[in-house]
Formats: sequence, structure tokens, C-alpha cells
Amino acid sequence: MTVITKNEAADIAVALDSVAWADERIVVDSCSTDDTVAIAGRHGARVVSREWPGYVAQKNYAASLSTNDWILSLDADERVTPELAAEIQSTLAKEPEERGFWIPRVTFHLGRWIRTTDWYPDDQLRLYDRRAAEWTGKYVHEGVKVRGRAGRLRNELQHYAYRDIDEHMETIEHYTTLAAKQMYEQGRRATAFDLLVQSKFAFFRNYILKRGFLDGSAGLTISRMNARYVALKFEKLRRLQDDVLAAH
Repeated sequence: MTVITKNEAADIAVALDSVAWADERIVVDSCSTDDTVAIAGRHGARVVSREWPGYVAQKNYAASLSTNDWILSLDADERVTPELAAEIQSTLAKEPEERGFWIPRVTFHLGRWIRTTDWYPDDQLRLYDRRAAEWTGKYVHEGVKVRGRAGRLRNELQHYAYRDIDEHMETIEHYTTLAAKQMYEQGRRATAFDLLVQSKFAFFRNYILKRGFLDGSAGLTISRMNARYVALKFEKLRRLQDDVLAAH
């Protein structure tokens, strides 16, 4: 099991305890200034300190440190339930034909587990054979690419993404900047349709098509926030376009 960290003192203990059954627990820490390293050590992890090279490089480095080929990659704000732990152990009891496994992730936010909107099922490929898979990506939406067949587990990975709305908004602000930069470098350009329609459809998809209304005020808030993410992403992409044109 691997996890990368920076200033995760509030979460790392519970994350590590949820995988106490693992053969080894590896934490690659990027110069935390809080007690992350000490806490991880006290909870049985092997801790390696390394400067931050980016998400993909750090996660692949963490996998390279393992003495096992099968890797469970966890974030500090995630928890493996006993049911998921049992399913993982059963799956790996004999060498599976698959080279990786998708795990459905459920997020706790605004006082409840969210099983509507774009947030569910938030499938994550986190259990993989490093001999046939690695992390890929650039600024956002990094993921594991498997050479071969990927299976799917049934039990959920729990995710405690945000402590409050303010943290949710800060995360949106950060990731929309990265998303706009990535889209621009990939040749994507914001159109009038993107600016006028995409965020409205995102709200409709989240709240109506993906039944956000069933989660009451939490579903409404998350649907609005997801639409806000889309709007900001394209607004920032348009600003990048304008800045480049102005520079020329």
C-alpha cells in the first residue's frame, strides 16, 4: 500500500489504520511542516521524504519502493472499509488474471455520504500490478493506465474530500487553473458554447440526470459547485487565450 503526503497530519493516522492488514505501508512525504512524518511512523508506515516532482512522478516513485508488485494506492483523505479490505485480500489470494481493479469511491460531504451527482460512483483504479500499470497524466486527472484487462471491485472506498465549503471552493479554484492550463497545452480552446452552455448543462446533469435532488440541500450545493467548476475552467481557458493573443 502506498500514499503520498504533504501536511496530512489530520488524516494520515486513520488512513493508515484502515490498511493495517497490508503487507507494507509506504508513505512518500513531500517535506511536510506538520507532524505527518512522525504520525505515519508511529502508525507503522515506512516513510520516505522526497521533494515534490508532481503527482504522477511521486505516485510512481512510491510504487517503485514496494517489495510487492500489487499496489493499493491510497490518498490520505481516503479510508478502506473492512468489507473492501476483505475483498482486496480475497482477490489477491491467488494471482488474478486482471492487471488492475476499479474501486467505486463514495464521498462524505456536508454531513452525508453522497451517492448522486457526478460524484458517484467515482470509480478509481487504485489496485494494480505495477509490472503492467503505472500512473499517467499531467496537471489534473492523473490515473493508472493498465496494459491488459482491468476488473472491478464491489465494495466502496470512502473519501473525506473537504472539511467545509471554503475548502471545497479553494480546491475548485486551484484545480480549475490547472485544468485550463492542461486544456490549452492540449490545443483545446474555449468557445462561446463552452462559456454560455457547458456549466448550465453540468448543473442539469448533476442535479436532474444524476439525481442530486435526492440528496436534498447537499445535492443542490454539490450540483452548483460542480457547475461552478466547469464555468471557471472555461473562463480561465478563455483568459489564457486572450493573454496569448495580447502578447502577440
